[in-house]
Amino acid sequence: MYEWSEEHRELRAEFAHWYETLGEGHLEADRDSGLPMRAWERVRASGLLRLPFHAEWGGRGLDLLSTMYVLEGLGEGCRDGGLCFSICTQIVSAGIPLQRFGSAELKARHLPGICDGGTITAHAITDPNGGSDVLGMGMTAKPDGDDWILDGDKVFVTNGPVADLIVVYALTDASLGPFGLTAFLVERGTEGVLAGADVPKMGLRTSPLGELSLRGCRVPAANVLGRPGMGFAVLDHVMRWEILCSFIVQVGAMQHRLDRCVEHATRRRQFGRPIGSFQMVADQIVDMKIGVETSRRWLYDAAEGFVRGRDVTTDIAIAKVLASEANVKSALSAVQIFGGRGYLTETGLEKDLRDAVGGTIYSGTSEMQRIRIARMLGLKESQT
Repeated sequence: MYEWSEEHRELRAEFAHWYETLGEGHLEADRDSGLPMRAWERVRASGLLRLPFHAEWGGRGLDLLSTMYVLEGLGEGCRDGGLCFSICTQIVSAGIPLQRFGSAELKARHLPGICDGGTITAHAITDPNGGSDVLGMGMTAKPDGDDWILDGDKVFVTNGPVADLIVVYALTDASLGPFGLTAFLVERGTEGVLAGADVPKMGLRTSPLGELSLRGCRVPAANVLGRPGMGFAVLDHVMRWEILCSFIVQVGAMQHRLDRCVEHATRRRQFGRPIGSFQMVADQIVDMKIGVETSRRWLYDAAEGFVRGRDVTTDIAIAKVLASEANVKSALSAVQIFGGRGYLTETGLEKDLRDAVGGTIYSGTSEMQRIRIARMLGLKESQT
């Protein structure tokens, strides 16, 4: 397990006083849906969005593991799961690929606003028909002089309804397979770009989700991240960051939930004894503890391997499955441990459960992660 230095602990403590403030009014915000802009202004003031970016652009210059350590604290301290999700999306969707693959001109133009939070970002990956089949997407890009013309639709675009800058993945040559995918940086005001309204959903309601349509959208060739055909490499890099950052936030949320359940099970008495003394309740809490520790270990170990240049394809897939499914189980157990009160909206536990379910779907479903693990083991899917 990764050992944290005193400097790391001081760094996390530096942000701790922001977390409760960021989550203020989270129950009302969940009811109203949409990105709470007052909370977003507090996010900007906190400096959280600056964590992994170079000082040249206004960032803090933290490495991946240090960034994750702070974000775990965010998940533990902030009760607005949707806002936390939008924070992670802001960091990884455009900022991370821009810093890694963008030109000097693109970095100078956009990274300061991304670090500041004045520029809200998103990435458009999922096709209405392609779903998890990225190479089956209908979004295409055709060269036209010094520009590319993008046509197609995207769905499930986190931050999409409010985003100023979107990384759009499009097929530039379907015959080349993975080498036919290209990532484009598209500004909201570009002609032909239509961002849909916030789509109502089960959980993470304070993280806006929408559709994106591009019709004859002309994007300068200079807005390609990397080079044409590198889109799959860009996406792979981004998705590793997305899983590691988003799900370490969930580990923080699981830790908070565990602590809350331990306190409740100690204080709540039935039949003359604390409910935590009943084996069925104790077993649920123990399983919550196992879920937290296992998920935390896998995520940090995978991140360390990633930073060291090791092939962590299987590790990240396992970490994603473990963390997402442990979070759902933890949230359901918390509702049951709190009983009738856990079912009420006032405790926030039913909201936790609704938020947790999404984790088994976004960033690659649990089913797709298991398929990826099976492939890495040398197993082949049935050809029937």
